Amino acid sequence: MARAAARDELTDAAADAAIDQACRILRLPTIRDRHAEVAAAAARQQASYKGFLTELLSLECDDRETRRKARLVREAGFPRPKRLEDFDYAANPNVPAALIATLAKGAWVAAGQPCCLIGDSGTGKSHLLIGLGAAAAENGYRVRYVTAAALVNELVEAADDKTLSRTIARYGRVDLLCLDELGYLELDRRGAELLFQVFTEREERASIAIASNAAFSEWTSTFTDPRLCAAIVDRLTFEAHIITTGTDSYRLRTAQARHQSARTV
Repeated sequence: MARAAARDELTDAAADAAIDQACRILRLPTIRDRHAEVAAAAARQQASYKGFLTELLSLECDDRETRRKARLVREAGFPRPKRLEDFDYAANPNVPAALIATLAKGAWVAAGQPCCLIGDSGTGKSHLLIGLGAAAAENGYRVRYVTAAALVNELVEAADDKTLSRTIARYGRVDLLCLDELGYLELDRRGAELLFQVFTEREERASIAIASNAAFSEWTSTFTDPRLCAAIVDRLTFEAHIITTGTDSYRLRTAQARHQSARTV
């Protein structure tokens, strides 16, 4: 009797070792971690072999999808986590909640359409930009976030290093380019022309989402060449979803409310 029990223990141990090794080779971390738990539950419930296998594979698929979404969000390079469900529409009624909910589904990314978020500082542009980018990544799209200044600097360095074509092609391959802080700094002609090449690479093929604190009519302060400015505006607004977040700064109102509250205490 004792020998039979020992044999069973050894068999279970050998089986666990074989499963562990196979899962490592096949890269099935969820099955490796949870097969014993699922097997015990299947034994209690008298589940069939197929039922047990279905449950185990479903867990692996679900976890793999969760890991894939997390990887795509991480690779996008967002500076901080922002989610659309955390956006305070009551604090900024200018933002159309229904449109944001539609955009979150990602059809506009599949269609290669632009999205422009225009408004003053503190009105939620970056929150929406990052939130839409994160939603697109979780829908399986390749996303890249970058500020306009950082992108221009990267393009200038690439041009100097004779790697400009490779850099532009890399930005052309992502499904959605999230470009933040466009219009905050004046760009010289070279920087503006390099940025224009990225826009042209993606035109009507892959989506760009931009956040800017300046109305389109004021972009001549950023792109000082009138023709180049008009061409950039044309590329970013054709079939675009344009959202104006207004001029009332949520951050400023929050700070003022805190200050007023502190004075009354």
